[in-house]
Amino acid sequence: MEIQPLGPAIGAIVTGVNLALLLPDAQRQALHAALLKHQVLFFENQPITPAQQRDLAAQFGPLHIHPVYRNIPEVPEIIVLDTDDSNPPDNDNWHTDITFTETPAQAALLSARLLPPTGGDTLWASNTAAFEALSAPWQRLLEGLHAEHDFQKSFPAWRFARTPEERVRWEAACAKHPPVRHPVVRTHPETGQSGLFINEGFTTRIVELGATESDAVLRQLFAHVAKPEFTVRWRWKVGDLAFWDNRCTQHYACANYLPHRRVMHRATILGERPFYRAP
Repeated sequence: MEIQPLGPAIGAIVTGVNLALLLPDAQRQALHAALLKHQVLFFENQPITPAQQRDLAAQFGPLHIHPVYRNIPEVPEIIVLDTDDSNPPDNDNWHTDITFTETPAQAALLSARLLPPTGGDTLWASNTAAFEALSAPWQRLLEGLHAEHDFQKSFPAWRFARTPEERVRWEAACAKHPPVRHPVVRTHPETGQSGLFINEGFTTRIVELGATESDAVLRQLFAHVAKPEFTVRWRWKVGDLAFWDNRCTQHYACANYLPHRRVMHRATILGERPFYRAP
């Protein structure tokens, strides 16, 4: 197995591994170590079935079943992100997966199934690099704050409750996932590094600040984390797979391919409750 870094902050290409097979313990541990170091790993020419993708993800932890996204009935742990003109993408913003839960995702694996002729790239940003680039006064301010994350910010009724059946499922999801609070700065449970833990997709406010102050701080942080210095961009090919650490990254799926179709399969690995511990 070989690992080629794509930049100093985030991203690496991994070769010499077959993800369609169960990983030997040594290889799984090596991939886990590479993920902690590079935050997102890319694998080319890895055509795997939904069941193989589920089994691969399950080697790293228990899996999440999404409350509203469509999944594969025989493999409900795999969600289907199938977008075109009739179902435009909703993930063309910077977001960290399922931060609307008490225990957001540890990691996720995304497989490219059907791609448009051009466009549809995905970008990842390093929340640790973004935090480390802030001035010391900014860091001290943020370390004591908490942010609210709301399921309905990314999953509004007008889009996910358009039919009676969807309405029932959406209302059940809202009842199960009321707004939750997480620290604005999160300590990575394995590396001990500090990183921002806010995202445009789900974060609605900083609870210790007034509305005007909260909006100003979040606007600044959303813009800051998206700086090119903290990001890596992947141009997909069918069969590519990305594996990222959801605890220290956020990502953005470019919606520049309509009216063409793009189909991706995602497996999401459950994580732990976020916390902050001063270095």
